[in-house]
Amino acid sequence: MREDFARTLSLLRQEKGVSQRKAAAELGVSQALLSHYENGVREPGLNFVTKACDYYNVSADFMLGRTMSRDGAIIVSEDLYDASQEKGNVLKGSIMATLQKKLVVNTACVLFDLLGKMGSREAITAAGAYLSDALYQLLRRLYRAAGGNESYFAAAKGDLDSGKLTADMMLARAQYAEALEGFEGELPNMSDQALAENYPGLSQSVAQVFHTTDERLGRLGKQ
Repeated sequence: MREDFARTLSLLRQEKGVSQRKAAAELGVSQALLSHYENGVREPGLNFVTKACDYYNVSADFMLGRTMSRDGAIIVSEDLYDASQEKGNVLKGSIMATLQKKLVVNTACVLFDLLGKMGSREAITAAGAYLSDALYQLLRRLYRAAGGNESYFAAAKGDLDSGKLTADMMLARAQYAEALEGFEGELPNMSDQALAENYPGLSQSVAQVFHTTDERLGRLGKQ
């Protein structure tokens, strides 16, 4: 519990815009003890967890890192708004495939809507190139595994195996970062509250993608 709880506890206080001293006083603990909780030095008891949930108006599951939904909802495929169906584009598959499809499609919709509002052609182009490369690689490897004739593709088989595609993805990622760093307009509000308000049907997908990816990265760090 310690790592997820400590990180969430600290971020919620910063988001609320209160000092550690003020938060500690309102939560009924010393500033030193709150500091220990926020840094993962000590693990709190149930009474403090309950108080913190009430103070920051979040569920215990969110506070403990079990879900990215503040009200504690566990996201399943049936709960997710499916942007791919807006024009009759219904993709069929198993429950797991349906869930993953919704998470990816919905999150991509949010990403490109945000980039579109920014109006950065460079960022949009780079993001499209990066994601297109990823999809190309996954689909082409599936095509290969299924015994397809790869002469169908303009890019040679060796281009996929040599790392050229990975290099192109890295270039697109660098161009995307450069476009964002050099952007002179107003960047979007990326807080979970803003995403929930602006994308009520899609923000759960974004939160779930953040959460599951964080978990995978966390496991890699422990190996």
